[in-house]
Amino acid sequence: MRMGEGVEWALHSCLNLTWIEPGEAMTAARLAAFYQLPPAYLNKQLQALVRAGIVTSTPGPRGGFRLARAPEEITLLDVVTAIEGTGEAFRCDEVLRRGPGGREDVDYRQQCVVAQSMRRAELAWRKELAGRTLAEVKATVEKRHPGTPASTRSWFAGLRT
Repeated sequence: MRMGEGVEWALHSCLNLTWIEPGEAMTAARLAAFYQLPPAYLNKQLQALVRAGIVTSTPGPRGGFRLARAPEEITLLDVVTAIEGTGEAFRCDEVLRRGPGGREDVDYRQQCVVAQSMRRAELAWRKELAGRTLAEVKATVEKRHPGTPASTRSWFAGLRT
């Protein structure tokens, strides 16, 4: 399974929004410039986060994006599903039905051991992401790299995009 790059971009953008000054908003162009990302594409990811209630968007010259909720209330799964959707990563197409001994009266999505295993694995993956908040990621980054919040704020303050 491979998630789109928008998930990584959205997670890092949310993390950067935790470090901006209170009351400040950040434009998509400024957030994109931080990692040299295409602004239009990042803006699409940010709009998905707005629709999911993770960030808010304020129009105007002092507008931009900011977190809509406290980092303690935003899970990694919230961000992943905002960008990738809620659909299952594995989709059972009931290939067993077409194989030797396949039957039309059997729901192979429920009977197939492969499908059951994939569902269990996805559930564990989703549970892990749901149990990890943006605040926890922020704290870990700050512990490993104490200068990150200040250098991020400084970088944004010096950018005139």
